[in-house]
Amino acid sequence: MTSLWPRIEPLLAHVTKPARYIGGELGARQPEHRPGTLAWLLVYPDTYEIGLPNQGLQILYEILNERPDAVAERAYAPWTDMEALMRQAGVPLFSLESHRSAGSFDVIAFNLSAELTYTNVLNLVDLAGVPVRVAERGEDHPLIVAGGHCAFNPEPLADFVDAFVLGDGEEVVGELTEAVSAARATGTGRHDLLRRLATIPGVYVPWCYQVGVGPDGAITGAEPRFPEVPSRVEKRAVADLGQWPYPKQQLVPLIEVVHDRLNVEVFRGCTRGCRFCQAGMITRPVRERPADQVDRMVRRGLDRTGYDEVALTSLSTADFSGVGEAVASIINDPECSGQVSVSLPSLRVDAFTVGLASDIQRVRRTGLTFAPEGGTWRMRQVINKLIREEDLYAAVDSAFSQGWRRIKLYFLMGLPTETDQDTLGIVKLAANCVAIGRRYHPSVSVTASVGGFVPKPQTPFQWFGQNTTEELQRKVALLKDAARPVKGLTLRWHDPKATTAEGIVSRGDRRVGTVIEHVWRAGGTFQEWSEHFDLRLWEEGLAAAGLTLHDLVHRHRGKDEVLPWDHLSAGLHRDFLWQDWQDALAEHGVEDCRWTPCYDCGACTGLGVEHVVASPVPPAGGSQGTGQDLSHAGQVPVTLLATRAAAAEPSADAPDRAAGVDDGAGRHPASLGAQS
Repeated sequence: MTSLWPRIEPLLAHVTKPARYIGGELGARQPEHRPGTLAWLLVYPDTYEIGLPNQGLQILYEILNERPDAVAERAYAPWTDMEALMRQAGVPLFSLESHRSAGSFDVIAFNLSAELTYTNVLNLVDLAGVPVRVAERGEDHPLIVAGGHCAFNPEPLADFVDAFVLGDGEEVVGELTEAVSAARATGTGRHDLLRRLATIPGVYVPWCYQVGVGPDGAITGAEPRFPEVPSRVEKRAVADLGQWPYPKQQLVPLIEVVHDRLNVEVFRGCTRGCRFCQAGMITRPVRERPADQVDRMVRRGLDRTGYDEVALTSLSTADFSGVGEAVASIINDPECSGQVSVSLPSLRVDAFTVGLASDIQRVRRTGLTFAPEGGTWRMRQVINKLIREEDLYAAVDSAFSQGWRRIKLYFLMGLPTETDQDTLGIVKLAANCVAIGRRYHPSVSVTASVGGFVPKPQTPFQWFGQNTTEELQRKVALLKDAARPVKGLTLRWHDPKATTAEGIVSRGDRRVGTVIEHVWRAGGTFQEWSEHFDLRLWEEGLAAAGLTLHDLVHRHRGKDEVLPWDHLSAGLHRDFLWQDWQDALAEHGVEDCRWTPCYDCGACTGLGVEHVVASPVPPAGGSQGTGQDLSHAGQVPVTLLATRAAAAEPSADAPDRAAGVDDGAGRHPASLGAQS
């Protein structure tokens, strides 16, 4: 494999941010491509500054490069100026480490974190010189693999990706390496290799399944084409997170990126049971990292990278048994000399005390973001985000009393059973938070960021019909009118058109593949970015494929209807999800099963992996299981994100993204609209 650098370097003087394409970051490897080693190219289908902080890609990068039989390099989507020059000069997609052609690697693996990047996936495969469709690839082409949260409904990409990995990748990436290496050594054909990969637990090979379609166009299910292929693919779950202390050498970027800090994952999984949250459902059960390992990873990471901020990451960080001790250890470490700040993504209101507020702002006062999600108590019972107004106001009061001047609140609109009163409750909550802050500072500001709800696969809301673009636009207008008189309140909203497009690819079946290809061929890349997003392209693609928004996105599903992802399992029983959907319609909340009797969701029993927690009860301040209906509970959780404002939003000179970047809580903070 020959380096393309002599052909790449002359292009860099003509593009914005040329450092995106040069590699050489602290922590980057210089892998040696030896005979007998399998070459992986790990690709994030968005720009360098969005993709580099992704922990999943960095973890697999290190694991593969530690293996004697594999090497791994990275690539990110070139921005439009660089891509145009590359195509004009005949330069294919290349790796950052050795600047080798992507097509010369054995495996090209994509991280799928957001559905609107799917057109970028097709574009990058094409830029690599590989046929876009699986059916057109030959024996000499790389294997195209994908994983990530979006892989739990891979059907829209089934015609373009050879194999998907469901769930945790730490173990399965080695099994894939061994299987592909053996096939290369023995001259096994591509189709025989795909059949072999389909037998690896957690690996889904769409080519090995036949999807039936009824006379009305509805799918009737997916059946294996070969006897050795499982009828249902179960996700992979790492049982002991302590055995995987990665990343050990976090990459330090050359330019400003989102979430530019040391990130240490303290546990994986969440059982809070928020019904809208796909991440919480598909990552069960909870597996904590040993507290002493967290401490070592933080200390070594800070020493090696020179970062002055560390984020303890998870879906609900306050549920980590050692969260208080971990924060105190970092803040009080003499070697940090009072210069290291701590970000705590997903911290509950009932754990947010004046003392904790004082601790996390001792070095640098970070921005605080609370996520009530629903505007009223009724709405929050429906979605099982059981937050009382008084708990939110107490947390906001604690923050303002410790000197914070700016707070952000996250909400969703378009949720099941939502009324205009629920929608307007968003502004009422935010206005009350402004009033609380004014007791301490006359110039406080509160930002209410509102996203349109997309019902995700493998969640209790997968049967719900998504609000139309017009309905979401009407609700935005309601919020704008209500927020206009409130001084100190800024309203931001996600573009309802982008929400509609996300629904198409989130909930679609294999027929949506032609829609994605249509959008890509019409120039629709970077659909996550507002200046490139175009709903018209998606509508044209649907019409060309004979599909409608109503059928794919806006209609409710029935209990017995076959869903496109029914042959894939996140470990949850279908009847559990259906019952939770019925509980939502009944406005009935349920407690966290970590400290209550099992609800038999299927995650622990089916996967053979139990919750791994250091304490049999919640951390101090948390809500223990009482066996009571939480609709009458007095102590309930909320999510708090403590993040730097610079990390939560794109830099001033970066293009706006239609949906922003995942901030660790399964949401996208950047918005298209804003009103003060």
